[in-house]
Amino acid sequence: MKIKNSEFIISAVNPTQYPEDDLPEIAFAGRSNVGKSSLLNTLINRKNLARTSSTPGKTQTINFYNIDDLFRFVDLPGYGYAKVSKTQKAAWAKTIETYLNKGENLLEVIQLVDIRHKPSDQDKEMYRWILDCGFSGIVIATKLDKIKNSQLQKQINTIRKDLDMPDDARLIPISSDNRKGKYKVWDLFNQLFKDRGYDIFLERQNENIE
Repeated sequence: MKIKNSEFIISAVNPTQYPEDDLPEIAFAGRSNVGKSSLLNTLINRKNLARTSSTPGKTQTINFYNIDDLFRFVDLPGYGYAKVSKTQKAAWAKTIETYLNKGENLLEVIQLVDIRHKPSDQDKEMYRWILDCGFSGIVIATKLDKIKNSQLQKQINTIRKDLDMPDDARLIPISSDNRKGKYKVWDLFNQLFKDRGYDIFLERQNENIE
């Protein structure tokens, strides 16, 4: 995509720390090892804007990223990391809940799942939470390059069934390694901006990816 400038803005744990301007926001939720940071870097053509780590559970705050002063990507705390205390898990859940209910600029929350595995109980709980908050239930299935083409439809069907996704909810597989699926995600975001009345459209680069 033709993104000229992208930058990290702030890490927040409560509404007083959220950015004060009214740029629309798209948030990403998922397990701590699902590849949220890698996905964000892939979408904006950056290697290290969203920091990746071999240690699950590193994202403990809500991280805001400014994209061309047009909108923001929001990286929510990862969940499901077993070594985190119950107290810390509860604090992260409260941080996410507060943002979902009080994020005035929030357009959509995107659920991320690992395409190789059945959704976990935490994935199911998060997805139901997203739907209950009034969002569309869009799912991005990461790590597409880790499965064979012959397995793709089976895994998609499993994810849709286990999450009990609405028939009209979108599910897009993507790989952060070979970038397959990247433009399908951007097409979706462009349509989202259009449907919500924002004059935002990001053109494709001349890349022979998909």
